[in-house]
Amino acid sequence: MEKRINLFEQGMSALKPLFAMGQQLKKSSIGPTIIELVDFRVSQINACAYCLDMHSKDARANGETEQRLYGLSAWRETPYYTDRERAALAWAEAVTAAHVTDEVYQEATAHFSELEMIELTLLVTNINTWNRLNLAFPNAVGSYKVGMFG
Repeated sequence: MEKRINLFEQGMSALKPLFAMGQQLKKSSIGPTIIELVDFRVSQINACAYCLDMHSKDARANGETEQRLYGLSAWRETPYYTDRERAALAWAEAVTAAHVTDEVYQEATAHFSELEMIELTLLVTNINTWNRLNLAFPNAVGSYKVGMFG
């Protein structure tokens, strides 16, 4: 692949709002487990290798199991996730696909408050933005270290 712009060297001032949003979302009552599961699942959908590496490491550092990470692409067929996690994953997939049905909305709102729904949606849009930036301007996959951006 042709060498591309180094996003982190050339774009840090433009990236500050994305980093700030991520830090704010970490304080939400959604919780770190759901945050990492959503970040990992959306990164799977978007095939973002850098983000998959990052969020698998962050999830593991947060106590996530290998079994749940490996099963995430087939979460509907596995018993490893809570109803709240399933609602978050369904919401994340729907928002990423830009097709949010009433059924998915109703399930999500049964598990998340109105503020949490806004924060969950911002979480999904934030990781989608990061995925697209890392696909446009690839970083060295495997180079991420836990806490590197936090």
